[in-house]
Amino acid sequence: MILRKKYNVLPVVTAFAVTLFFGCESNFKEVQKINFTEFTPSSDADTVNLKYTDSGLIKVVLISPKMLDYGTVAFPFTDFPKGVDVTLYDNKGKKTHVTSNYAVSYKETGIIDLQGKVKIVSEAGQTLETEQLYFDQKNEWFFTEKKFKFTDVKGSSIGQGIDFSKDFKVINSQRITGEFDSAE
Repeated sequence: MILRKKYNVLPVVTAFAVTLFFGCESNFKEVQKINFTEFTPSSDADTVNLKYTDSGLIKVVLISPKMLDYGTVAFPFTDFPKGVDVTLYDNKGKKTHVTSNYAVSYKETGIIDLQGKVKIVSEAGQTLETEQLYFDQKNEWFFTEKKFKFTDVKGSSIGQGIDFSKDFKVINSQRITGEFDSAE
Protein backbone atom coordinates (compact mmCIF):
# COMPACT_ATOMS: atom_id res chain seq x y z
CA MET A 1 0.00 0.00 0.00
CA ILE A 2 1.29 3.41 -0.99
CA LEU A 3 0.56 6.27 1.27
CA ARG A 4 0.30 9.71 -0.17
CA LYS A 5 0.55 12.79 1.92
CA LYS A 6 -1.31 15.89 0.91
CA TYR A 7 0.56 19.13 1.32
CA ASN A 8 -1.19 22.46 1.42
CA VAL A 9 1.18 24.63 -0.66
CA LEU A 10 -1.11 27.67 -1.05
CA PRO A 11 0.01 29.37 2.21
CA VAL A 12 3.68 28.77 1.35
CA VAL A 13 3.31 30.21 -2.19
CA THR A 14 1.37 33.20 -0.86
CA ALA A 15 4.00 33.94 1.80
CA PHE A 16 6.77 33.67 -0.83
CA ALA A 17 4.95 36.03 -3.25
CA VAL A 18 4.29 38.63 -0.55
CA THR A 19 7.95 38.51 0.53
CA LEU A 20 9.10 38.87 -3.07
CA PHE A 21 6.71 41.79 -3.70
CA PHE A 22 7.82 43.77 -0.65
CA GLY A 23 11.47 43.00 -1.37
CA CYS A 24 11.15 44.43 -4.90
CA GLU A 25 9.25 47.49 -3.66
CA SER A 26 12.07 48.31 -1.27
CA ASN A 27 14.71 47.94 -4.01
CA PHE A 28 12.65 50.03 -6.44
CA LYS A 29 12.50 52.91 -3.96
CA GLU A 30 16.25 52.73 -3.47
CA VAL A 31 16.80 52.88 -7.25
CA GLN A 32 14.51 55.92 -7.44
CA LYS A 33 16.56 57.65 -4.74
CA ILE A 34 19.79 57.02 -6.67
CA ASN A 35 18.36 58.67 -9.82
CA PHE A 36 16.83 61.60 -7.91
CA THR A 37 18.69 64.90 -8.13
CA GLU A 38 17.74 67.49 -5.56
CA PHE A 39 16.61 70.68 -7.32
CA THR A 40 17.42 73.51 -4.97
CA PRO A 41 18.76 76.98 -5.67
CA SER A 42 22.47 77.62 -5.19
CA SER A 43 21.57 81.01 -3.70
CA ASP A 44 18.44 82.68 -2.36
CA ALA A 45 17.98 86.42 -1.81
CA ASP A 46 15.20 88.60 -0.40
CA THR A 47 14.62 92.28 -1.25
CA VAL A 48 16.98 92.47 -4.23
CA ASN A 49 18.19 95.77 -5.71
CA LEU A 50 20.71 95.06 -8.51
CA LYS A 51 22.44 97.65 -10.66
CA TYR A 52 24.22 96.67 -13.88
CA THR A 53 26.78 99.15 -15.20
CA ASP A 54 28.79 99.34 -18.41
CA SER A 55 31.64 101.81 -18.89
CA GLY A 56 30.63 103.65 -15.73
CA LEU A 57 27.01 104.12 -16.83
CA ILE A 58 24.03 102.43 -15.18
CA LYS A 59 22.33 100.27 -17.82
CA VAL A 60 19.80 98.31 -15.74
CA VAL A 61 18.30 98.56 -12.26
CA LEU A 62 16.40 95.46 -11.13
CA ILE A 63 14.27 95.38 -7.97
CA SER A 64 12.59 92.20 -6.76
CA PRO A 65 11.26 90.90 -3.43
CA LYS A 66 12.72 87.40 -4.07
CA MET A 67 15.49 85.93 -6.23
CA LEU A 68 16.45 82.26 -6.54
CA ASP A 69 19.63 81.42 -8.46
CA TYR A 70 19.95 77.98 -10.04
CA GLY A 71 23.49 78.48 -11.33
CA THR A 72 24.67 74.91 -10.71
CA VAL A 73 22.05 73.05 -12.78
CA ALA A 74 22.64 71.83 -16.35
CA PHE A 75 20.73 74.80 -17.86
CA PRO A 76 21.38 77.60 -15.33
CA PHE A 77 18.75 80.25 -14.65
CA THR A 78 17.67 82.88 -12.14
CA ASP A 79 14.08 82.82 -10.92
CA PHE A 80 12.09 85.81 -9.64
CA PRO A 81 8.93 84.14 -8.26
CA LYS A 82 7.48 87.35 -6.82
CA GLY A 83 8.05 89.49 -9.89
CA VAL A 84 10.41 92.22 -11.02
CA ASP A 85 10.54 95.96 -11.43
CA VAL A 86 13.23 96.81 -13.99
CA THR A 87 14.46 100.12 -15.38
CA LEU A 88 16.51 99.97 -18.60
CA TYR A 89 18.68 102.96 -19.59
CA ASP A 90 19.95 103.74 -23.08
CA ASN A 91 23.25 105.53 -23.83
CA LYS A 92 21.54 108.94 -23.52
CA GLY A 93 20.01 108.11 -20.12
CA LYS A 94 16.46 107.59 -21.43
CA LYS A 95 14.50 105.07 -19.39
CA THR A 96 12.22 102.16 -20.20
CA HIS A 97 10.36 100.76 -17.20
CA VAL A 98 9.30 97.06 -17.09
CA THR A 99 7.19 95.26 -14.46
CA SER A 100 5.85 91.70 -14.24
CA ASN A 101 4.45 89.32 -11.62
CA TYR A 102 7.05 86.63 -12.42
CA ALA A 103 10.35 86.45 -14.32
CA VAL A 104 13.05 83.94 -15.14
CA SER A 105 16.41 84.78 -16.73
CA TYR A 106 18.23 82.04 -18.66
CA LYS A 107 21.98 82.54 -18.35
CA GLU A 108 23.18 80.64 -21.43
CA THR A 109 20.74 82.22 -23.91
CA GLY A 110 20.42 85.67 -22.34
CA ILE A 111 16.62 85.45 -22.67
CA ILE A 112 14.37 86.77 -19.92
CA ASP A 113 10.81 85.40 -19.69
CA LEU A 114 8.41 87.91 -18.10
CA GLN A 115 4.95 86.64 -17.11
CA GLY A 116 1.78 87.91 -15.45
CA LYS A 117 0.58 91.47 -16.01
CA VAL A 118 3.69 92.52 -17.93
CA LYS A 119 3.82 96.26 -18.49
CA ILE A 120 6.45 98.34 -20.30
CA VAL A 121 6.46 102.12 -20.27
CA SER A 122 8.95 104.18 -22.27
CA GLU A 123 10.11 107.66 -21.30
CA ALA A 124 8.16 108.96 -24.32
CA GLY A 125 4.95 107.56 -22.80
CA GLN A 126 4.52 104.48 -24.98
CA THR A 127 3.00 101.56 -23.07
CA LEU A 128 2.70 97.87 -23.87
CA GLU A 129 0.68 95.44 -21.74
CA THR A 130 0.55 91.66 -22.15
CA GLU A 131 0.54 88.44 -20.11
CA GLN A 132 3.93 87.14 -21.31
CA LEU A 133 6.89 88.85 -22.92
CA TYR A 134 10.44 87.76 -23.71
CA PHE A 135 13.49 90.02 -23.67
CA ASP A 136 16.62 89.15 -25.64
CA GLN A 137 19.34 90.91 -23.64
CA LYS A 138 22.03 90.58 -26.31
CA ASN A 139 19.94 92.24 -29.02
CA GLU A 140 17.91 94.44 -26.62
CA TRP A 141 14.71 93.16 -28.25
CA PHE A 142 11.28 92.31 -26.81
CA PHE A 143 8.87 89.80 -28.35
CA THR A 144 5.65 87.88 -27.63
CA GLU A 145 3.09 85.73 -29.38
CA LYS A 146 0.45 86.61 -26.77
CA LYS A 147 -2.31 89.20 -26.97
CA PHE A 148 -1.18 92.74 -26.27
CA LYS A 149 -2.34 96.32 -25.89
CA PHE A 150 -0.06 99.08 -27.17
CA THR A 151 -0.67 102.75 -26.39
CA ASP A 152 1.14 105.85 -27.55
CA VAL A 153 0.28 109.51 -28.27
CA LYS A 154 -1.59 108.50 -31.46
CA GLY A 155 -3.92 106.11 -29.67
CA SER A 156 -4.08 102.45 -28.76
CA SER A 157 -4.07 99.19 -30.63
CA ILE A 158 -4.72 95.64 -29.56
CA GLY A 159 -3.49 92.52 -31.27
CA GLN A 160 -1.62 89.29 -30.99
CA GLY A 161 2.11 88.91 -31.53
CA ILE A 162 4.55 91.80 -31.45
CA ASP A 163 8.28 92.42 -31.32
CA PHE A 164 10.09 95.71 -30.75
CA SER A 165 13.32 97.39 -29.69
CA LYS A 166 13.68 98.38 -26.03
CA ASP A 167 13.23 102.06 -26.95
CA PHE A 168 10.10 101.37 -29.08
CA LYS A 169 11.79 102.91 -32.18
CA VAL A 170 11.23 99.72 -34.19
CA ILE A 171 7.89 97.92 -33.74
CA ASN A 172 6.67 94.91 -35.73
CA SER A 173 3.18 93.65 -34.96
CA GLN A 174 1.82 90.41 -36.35
CA ARG A 175 -1.94 90.87 -36.07
CA ILE A 176 -3.72 94.04 -35.08
CA THR A 177 -7.28 93.20 -34.08
CA GLY A 178 -8.41 96.67 -33.13
CA GLU A 179 -7.40 100.30 -32.87
CA PHE A 180 -8.96 103.15 -30.96
CA ASP A 181 -8.19 106.78 -30.29
CA SER A 182 -6.90 107.40 -26.77
CA ALA A 183 -9.06 110.59 -26.58
CA GLU A 184 -12.21 108.47 -26.48
